Amino acid sequence: QVQLVESGGGSVQAGGSLRLSCVTSTYAVSNYYMAWFRQAPGKGREGVAVISKFGDTVYANSVKGRFTISKDNAKNTLYLQMFSLKPEDTAMYYCAADNRHQVMSFAESDFDYWGQGSQVTVSS
Repeated sequence: QVQLVESGGGSVQAGGSLRLSCVTSTYAVSNYYMAWFRQAPGKGREGVAVISKFGDTVYANSVKGRFTISKDNAKNTLYLQMFSLKPEDTAMYYCAADNRHQVMSFAESDFDYWGQGSQVTVSS
């Protein structure tokens, strides 16, 4: 069983920055595809960014140019650096890991392991 533990959420004003972290196992961060999803109140979960085991990245159009996904294999940690935050970025953010499919995907069903979530609130 792969555990994913997020941290770094909080409240910030529009235009501010936050960095989310997701600690997992050494094997997972090096060999799995990993992603960040978010779920705003009353909405479905949406993919934000994906990083392959090789370090390739893909972003949702809504965050492209503002968010950066990265990982540090030595620290067993996945990151989401968020700049120029907007009120519409307010959501619970989840990290996720995919071992079976190994594709750049925003489909929830492609991810086998999920963290507990970290709340991000952006005020105007």
